[in-house]
Amino acid sequence: MSQPAPQPADTQPPTADPSVSGQVPATPEAPAAPAPEGFALPQAPVVPAPAARPGNLGLGLAAAAVAALVTAVVYGVIIGKTGYQVGYAAVGVGLLIGLAAGRLGGAANPVAPVVGALLALGAVYAGQLLGVTMLVADELHTTASEAFSTIGFGHLNEAWKESLGGMDLLFFALGAYTAFRTAQKSAR
Repeated sequence: MSQPAPQPADTQPPTADPSVSGQVPATPEAPAAPAPEGFALPQAPVVPAPAARPGNLGLGLAAAAVAALVTAVVYGVIIGKTGYQVGYAAVGVGLLIGLAAGRLGGAANPVAPVVGALLALGAVYAGQLLGVTMLVADELHTTASEAFSTIGFGHLNEAWKESLGGMDLLFFALGAYTAFRTAQKSAR
């Protein structure tokens, strides 16, 4: 005659709670492993991933546009007063525009870096054009605003094109690249 095997007194019905059952829950990295008999393994707390920093794309792009206007004027005055273009100034143009677009535009927004780079190109161009206007005004012994109204945008743009060289293209690239990368990095 056979009798059923006796059950230990501390056996409880299976539960879904791993701390009660002595099982470590399965994770994508490791399968569940049984805990030693009589011990319950503690579970690590689950920490959610940080949420993306909210931003306002419109505000970021508006701030970048204002930064583009301000930096274009500063860049133009530097060129007009010194007669030279300074590469660091073009990098500064891109840096300030990129910071405005990235910080206020929000995280992981692919539009902010692109628009920041385009605004930097426009700001470097406007700064160079303002610098040419100031240099022409010095030669005519007049103010930059009088030179601009007398000569006109078309002729000043032609004068800018005539003076355009490889270094100018480098400054455009530096400003745009700096704005793009700064907007990307500052948005994180």
